Amino acid sequence: MSKDIRIKKGLDIKLKGKATENVVTVPSSGIFSIRPTDFHGVVPKLTVKVGDKVMAGDTLFYSKQNEAIKFSSPVSGEVLEITRGEKRKVLSIEIQASKDQSSKDFGKTLPTKTTREEVLEKLLSSGCWAFINQRPYDTLANPSDTPKAIFVSSFDTNPLAIDYGYALKERKEDFQTGIDVLNKLTKTVHLSLDANTSSFFDSIDNVELHKVTGIHPAGNVGIQISEIDPINQGEKVWTVNPQDVVTIGALFNTGNYNATRTVALVGSGVLSPSYIKVTSGQSIGSIVSGKLTDVENRIIEGSVLNGRVLLNDSYIGQQTNTISVIPEGREHRFMGWMPFVANGNHSASRTSFSWLFSKKEYEPNTNMNGEERAMVVTGDMEKVMPLDIYPMQLLKAILAGDIEKMENLGIYEVAPEDFSLIDYTSSSKVEAQDIIRQGLDIMIKEVG
Repeated sequence: MSKDIRIKKGLDIKLKGKATENVVTVPSSGIFSIRPTDFHGVVPKLTVKVGDKVMAGDTLFYSKQNEAIKFSSPVSGEVLEITRGEKRKVLSIEIQASKDQSSKDFGKTLPTKTTREEVLEKLLSSGCWAFINQRPYDTLANPSDTPKAIFVSSFDTNPLAIDYGYALKERKEDFQTGIDVLNKLTKTVHLSLDANTSSFFDSIDNVELHKVTGIHPAGNVGIQISEIDPINQGEKVWTVNPQDVVTIGALFNTGNYNATRTVALVGSGVLSPSYIKVTSGQSIGSIVSGKLTDVENRIIEGSVLNGRVLLNDSYIGQQTNTISVIPEGREHRFMGWMPFVANGNHSASRTSFSWLFSKKEYEPNTNMNGEERAMVVTGDMEKVMPLDIYPMQLLKAILAGDIEKMENLGIYEVAPEDFSLIDYTSSSKVEAQDIIRQGLDIMIKEVG
């Protein structure tokens, strides 16, 4: 039975640089890189060495904690370099792509005619299991578990976020197949829709559809889980991004691991924001070359609220959907704390007058406008947190390492992205998302 959802707490931030409905194909970067660090908690065990030849879909490494979970090459070519950090930690695997691409054949399969065990084996051997996450803890799912449900959010309410309805409109068949695959892994697949827009997601079969209205973070899958089917003690649910559902569906429809994606290149630092077809692990330089303004910009993999900084010589990850570009903020704004002086910038506080201009689009930079200070009770955190928890008390319990309080205050319900607005609005300037990740890691270690 479907359930309509309305999210009242949160904050929409309108920024300049939204992608136009235009898809651009960029040339291959030649060199591709896979980062084991993109998969939190995974300790990689390499299966390749420098000089090895690989095909798209070949295993590059597997998880030491669970050897069944493998991670695949997005392209065919030669392993060029393996970069290591402290204690010989594997940081990245670079592959020189071959001119003629070839893919490992995993065989075409109809999900409806396969068993759960056969689906699991195919997802694991192809590397597509890396797209399935688990709640609680927001980590890779364990294939030996059976979740009570799988959740897919078909929209993103982050500033300038990708429009999945447009980006995936030509791949409805692969999306439907991916949903059929997920149905083999659980009893119920929940698909959340933006109630204010229409797309091919409205006609997907074998799912429970939920229409969601409200402000950010209404598109966060964790917020939707709390409204649809909250996680009780001992229960687990899995989550999959829409673009990764398509990758899984393509694996079963074609027999190949297809690492191509459509990402949104957005932000005021982009000359012509648009959608771009790329391959996972592609060089960011090959993607943004000639597309950015002349000022010093910061390139962010993901949203401006919760993304990761990319340097010009780095590579995008396997689950990248949005690349945001905004100017660096290196200049001090004289008396910028005064309401009228700061009126050109967005603010969640009524001490600034940006709330009077609800439709205005802003051009933020990376300036923090302050430094970290003590957390005090202002109520700002609660205003943007739709989950039924006490966010400040949870953050303090994590910093104190109090496991019992963390459990009582809802640590099992949250993921770092759910606290991104707190990072933005809180006057304390604490890194709330980092603290939540720290708390989840404590629970994994101490409770399991």
